[in-house]
Amino acid sequence: MKLLPIGIENFKELIDKNYYYVDKTNLIANIINEKVVLYTRPRRFGKTLNMSMLYYFFSIKEKDNAYLFDYLNISKNKDALKHQNKYPTIFISLKEMKNSTFDAQVSSFGDIIKNVILQNKELLESVCVDESDRIILQDFRFLKGTLNQLKYSLKTISRCLYNHYHQKVIILIDEYDVPLQSAYQNNYYDEMVEFLRNVFSSALKTNDALEKSILTGCLRISKESIFTGLNNFKAYSILYKSKNEFFGFNENEVKQLLEDYQLSSYMDEVKEWYDGYLFGNIEIYNPWSTLMYVDSKLDNVTNQPVSFWANTSGNDLVVNYIQNGSDELHEEFEQLIQGQSLEKYIKPELTYREMDNINNIYSFLLLTGYLRVAEDLGENKYKLIIPNKEVYEIYKQSFMSYFEDYTFVRKEDLYQCLVREDVDQANEILGDILSRSISYFDNQESFYHGFLVGLFSGKKIKSNREAMNGRFDLCILPKQIFQTALILECKHSKSVKELVSDAKEGAKQIIDNKYEDEIINDGYLHVKGYGISFYKKYCYIEKAQDE
Repeated sequence: MKLLPIGIENFKELIDKNYYYVDKTNLIANIINEKVVLYTRPRRFGKTLNMSMLYYFFSIKEKDNAYLFDYLNISKNKDALKHQNKYPTIFISLKEMKNSTFDAQVSSFGDIIKNVILQNKELLESVCVDESDRIILQDFRFLKGTLNQLKYSLKTISRCLYNHYHQKVIILIDEYDVPLQSAYQNNYYDEMVEFLRNVFSSALKTNDALEKSILTGCLRISKESIFTGLNNFKAYSILYKSKNEFFGFNENEVKQLLEDYQLSSYMDEVKEWYDGYLFGNIEIYNPWSTLMYVDSKLDNVTNQPVSFWANTSGNDLVVNYIQNGSDELHEEFEQLIQGQSLEKYIKPELTYREMDNINNIYSFLLLTGYLRVAEDLGENKYKLIIPNKEVYEIYKQSFMSYFEDYTFVRKEDLYQCLVREDVDQANEILGDILSRSISYFDNQESFYHGFLVGLFSGKKIKSNREAMNGRFDLCILPKQIFQTALILECKHSKSVKELVSDAKEGAKQIIDNKYEDEIINDGYLHVKGYGISFYKKYCYIEKAQDE
């Protein structure tokens, strides 16, 4: 049984060590006639592995590795094989350019260029390369390149490769937009845009030595003119109606994978958790999570599915929108969590500068894999849903983490307000806490009872205890008998207009059933009771007192 390629992004390593490979080599034939092409897909959908595969196929320096493609789909394509190992090829990845300052980003890029020089040291001594270019290459090699030289580094290196090999160059750039996301998050966005605009424009637009270029990323960033003016430039996003079978696993590939590992009986579970992405017209499974699931089952068949994708990197988009989003955004997220759809206009081209505009939030979430298209309504309007249970868990956990952090700060304030009978302030605090919760419940009294128990976790609580003449919902006991105990009677209202009357009924129930006397009989000196009514995210607190 073949090993699963968990975390393997080098094509040669994958083939040489006989890892399980879902054949995506038809991508090669698909781009033979392209000039400059960008594929945008969510993270962990096979972009880097595909770029590595392209490198080993096209690179003139990898002729000894031509065997890697024996018996794969591309080996049957005679026209494509004419291009095998014919081109000087530059392959760089920007995925690690996540620095907090512009200078650090430039330094990282300089290190990437240094590695390109070390992979092509023949250029340093080539008589076909102009001496002035060789001096610049030496500067790159020893990390002495100036900012301006780095802006034109890919063009300079491709010119040198062309002069040396007398063959135009292929440039592969993986995760091209990662530096822009870090720049946006750390407030040096304009500098990063200007730098990359020069890098890409010089390498891909005004480069006579260029044969073709393939780029990958999560988003198409074009408004800043990074790609403006490029001839024959094409961008294939998840919304494009073709060329979608090369990233991620389709249903047949997943069925075959499960069959190969004797796990076919788990197909429905895999589909529920890791399917649901729609790239063009093709249903796509998350390849990373699917492989992780199979690996987990092989380790122990009783292992349950989890959100593997959530653990590959921070889910900053969802977390940020939940923590800083408006009430409107929270309500819409709740609709998604409840399985409902949202109708939104989607912008296929974005800038990170537009991330905070609520009208663009759903474009980012769709293009980065947190939503899927349920229906194309035309004119860039789509019906959107959460793609699967794995992503649902990301939303749910993000909301719960945010809610728990917030309630940790406010719950003591609420408790003290109830102790000192500041009902108005208590109403305001509880309403605020409730408004920040997530309504993925059935709006039942049992939920609100559990909500209060969770809210006062950490304190000594008696719940649904038999009292003198009935059963109170909740009692919060103090640490010392001379401190104040609280009795809370929870009511579930059928509408907003019944909140006040229901809270009064709860308060009256505490008095009529002598709940406070029960606690006093236990030895506590001070007891206060409150009726609390709930309707969805509305609530009302009423003090229990004798008339």
